[in-house]
Amino acid sequence: MRALVTGGAGFIGSHLVDALVARGEEVVVLDDLSTGRREHVHPAATLVEGDVREPYDTDADVVFHLAAQADVGTSMEQPAFDADVNVVGTVTVLEAARAAGAHVVFASTGGAIYGDVDAPATEDAPLRPVSAYGLAKRSAEVYVDGWNRIFGTGNVVLRFANVYGPRQSAALEGGVIAIFLERLARGEPTAIFGDGTITRDFVHVDDVVRALLLAGDRRGGVFNVGTGVETSIADLHAICEQAVGVTAPPRLDPPRAGDAARSVLDPSLAATELDFTASLGLAEGIAATLATTE
Repeated sequence: MRALVTGGAGFIGSHLVDALVARGEEVVVLDDLSTGRREHVHPAATLVEGDVREPYDTDADVVFHLAAQADVGTSMEQPAFDADVNVVGTVTVLEAARAAGAHVVFASTGGAIYGDVDAPATEDAPLRPVSAYGLAKRSAEVYVDGWNRIFGTGNVVLRFANVYGPRQSAALEGGVIAIFLERLARGEPTAIFGDGTITRDFVHVDDVVRALLLAGDRRGGVFNVGTGVETSIADLHAICEQAVGVTAPPRLDPPRAGDAARSVLDPSLAATELDFTASLGLAEGIAATLATTE
């Protein structure tokens, strides 16, 4: 199989590239290296530096589209830029894949696209984004679905919960676990936005990569990729403290615009249709993540 991974120098993308190479696949990475890192790209993969918004020819059999503007804060400050990368970029990828006769596995978001939920969100739950990032991802999904209907393509949407693990940057807002672990290990102060009661569904990158690989063999469908387990940010901080071996209560800062109060996914459809179930518990995954940075 020939695979193109957009954003393949980034956090999730580089782990996916490693897994594809390990399976013996031919892999091309398209990344502008704005947040991705060249050294994270497996040497057996071909790195092409480029902007996902620019037209691009490929001979891939499957395109894993992970390139994105993924920072919620940036999306609220620069919504036009966020939409340009996340909507226009997705349309460009869809067209490149269609010309090649390939299908796309699109990395969407569960937390941002469902917004505040009353219970673990299923794939048919109302989509009520509370950030520009969520709105852009929802718009991109409309294009993915539309291309399937109009052109008969077999593109797949995966809605990720909050992904964490090795190589995640503490410099980016979305990597709360990376931020907590880095600052606690350095003896630096940490902060929680709000009172610590907001909840998230945290899924390890190794589990996400398994879901991506399974989706690469699938034609069509929308699937949540999460654990179904809800963890408050206060409890998350306590787990990170325990992993590092320190006691360091966080500072409480004002809530941020665009943050959903409650976010958790129902992963049962992926279990049934993709044979995917997340395997790493949060404490175990955090400990394994910390071990790779020590």
